Amino acid sequence: MKVLVTGGAGFIGSHVVDAYLAAGQDVIVVDNLSTGKIANLNPAAKFYRLDIRDPELANVFEKERPDFVNHHAAQAAVRRSVEDPLFDADVNILGSINLIENARRTGVKRFIYISSGGAIYGEPQVLPCDETHPIVPICPYGATKHTVEHYLHMYQVTFGLAYTVLRYANVYGPRQDPNGEAGVVAIFTGRMLNGQQAIINGDGENTRDFVYVGDIARANLLALTVVHSCGAYNIGCGVPTSINQIFSMLKRITGSPMPEVHGPAKLGETRQIYLNAEKARQELGWEPEVDLEEGLRQTVEYFRRP
Repeated sequence: MKVLVTGGAGFIGSHVVDAYLAAGQDVIVVDNLSTGKIANLNPAAKFYRLDIRDPELANVFEKERPDFVNHHAAQAAVRRSVEDPLFDADVNILGSINLIENARRTGVKRFIYISSGGAIYGEPQVLPCDETHPIVPICPYGATKHTVEHYLHMYQVTFGLAYTVLRYANVYGPRQDPNGEAGVVAIFTGRMLNGQQAIINGDGENTRDFVYVGDIARANLLALTVVHSCGAYNIGCGVPTSINQIFSMLKRITGSPMPEVHGPAKLGETRQIYLNAEKARQELGWEPEVDLEEGLRQTVEYFRRP
């Protein structure tokens, strides 16, 4: 089978590409390298340096005729979405529609779309959130990611395009950018290993559901290979962990002498969130295998490498 992976040079997308190639799939990567890195790109994949909004994408679909699309490319920073909602919508909505339309036109069998299991639910009314929880995002990023889910449902009903939505919890692990504005594990790890002060935004008691990137890659492989219905699937561990806890665990693992320091809270960020992934367990056969302590150790080990 041939799979086109957008964002395949990025943190998460590159792990998904590796998993697909290891399973014997033929992989094409589309990435504009705005945040992705050539160093992340598996040389066994065919690579097109291209923005998902580019009309040239139609020629890639015509030439490659993928059986599946796995759509990871996105404007994924909550804070940037608050500062520049037009750019966020341009990439996440219009770029996605460009992909979906090309998938429809060329007969793609299934479209696997990466949504957000944190930002789309907003401040949860019930915890843990399952897929039936009301969608009430409090940032543009959450709104744009969920909007594409509606387009996929419409394309399935109208054109028969099968789809899977994977709503990720907070993903961490090797290859995450320690210099970005998102990804607290990588940011804290990078600063601690460099002898710099890591800053906790706000009081640090906000909680997240942290899931290791290797478990995420496996969920994408199951979405490609396991027969399942169209719809959305939460992908998370179902365990709330505070940012203060993450700081303390990484401080211990890295041996950092730096104290706990807090800065101002950031706009648009959910206070408490963790997910119910029972649907993914039942229908995809997925459940997390790497616990937080082990995942953090593997992440620190990766960042220690020269």
